[in-house]
Amino acid sequence: MSKIRAYAATAAGAALEPFEFDPGPLGDEQVEIAVDYCGICHSDLSVIHNSWGNAQFPLVPGHEISGRIVATGDKVKKVKAGDRVGLGWFSGSCMSCPDCLRGDQNLCPNGEDTIIGRPGGFADRVRSHWAWAVPIPDGVDAAKAGPLFCGGITVFNPIVQCGVRPTDRVGVVGVGGLGHLAVQFLNKWGCEVFAFTSSEDKKDELRKLGAHHVVNSRDPAQLKPLARSLDFIMVTVNVPLDWNAYIATLAPRGRLHFVGAVLEPLDIGLFPLLMGQKSVSASPLGSPATTAQMLDFCARHGIAAVTENFGMSQVNEALARLESGKARYRIVLKNDFR
Repeated sequence: MSKIRAYAATAAGAALEPFEFDPGPLGDEQVEIAVDYCGICHSDLSVIHNSWGNAQFPLVPGHEISGRIVATGDKVKKVKAGDRVGLGWFSGSCMSCPDCLRGDQNLCPNGEDTIIGRPGGFADRVRSHWAWAVPIPDGVDAAKAGPLFCGGITVFNPIVQCGVRPTDRVGVVGVGGLGHLAVQFLNKWGCEVFAFTSSEDKKDELRKLGAHHVVNSRDPAQLKPLARSLDFIMVTVNVPLDWNAYIATLAPRGRLHFVGAVLEPLDIGLFPLLMGQKSVSASPLGSPATTAQMLDFCARHGIAAVTENFGMSQVNEALARLESGKARYRIVLKNDFR
């Protein structure tokens, strides 16, 4: 195999630079994917800055990949060279632990993360176990598919896992890269959707995406009338908010569910949970099967990320735009290696 061309950070917080590496022999159950597009997620920034303490350098970020399989190992199943596929945060799991055997490969304790300890998708090619290279169906735009494999499945998975019903009144806290997809999913799921945002200028856009109500996330006066009314709230932000105020908006047996990586401990009182039989939970991305289900749902309902486009050679400018908070709503890099 020829060397893989990529962009890598050589130290925490460093700008990305051109980088080449020899990937070695392709594993028996691995596929090699020619990267056409790769979205940028806030998690890429977190790992580049080593905010979670698990980054390994040199680091090739990128885990919202859309491309084509160009090589397969001898024991690969289900997919073949030429297939259009996507790859997200996970690139492998053991396939033998209790979690994997019951279909929760995303909970595998020995799972492989696409950008931790291995090179990711800011490259011309990337590798994964065949099960995590999920086929992209007709009706899903390859140029917009990448963000579905992280941002999309992150917010779709709890809708399935937590049993959200079409009759539910559901809140989405934070309407950025994750939240704008959650609003679309929940609208097509049949829910009454409340979008909580601190950006007043997003109101019209959020209604077009499917929000029935837009609420200022930092205004207690707008939260108070919602007391005991919401069945499910999905938190997509990574900053601390007044969680007790949101718990107060939950109906009895309601659930506050986190998919954003809030690093600070949650300041939550027990009695409002106890007296309302309410719960707090969280989830990572989803399994390959749930990812495939999400992609079919997107194709059926015309759901897509709202994207801004850069060439992969502009990766540092793209990262700076994401970090500034100005991206609407997901940035996608196009492979422009020559």
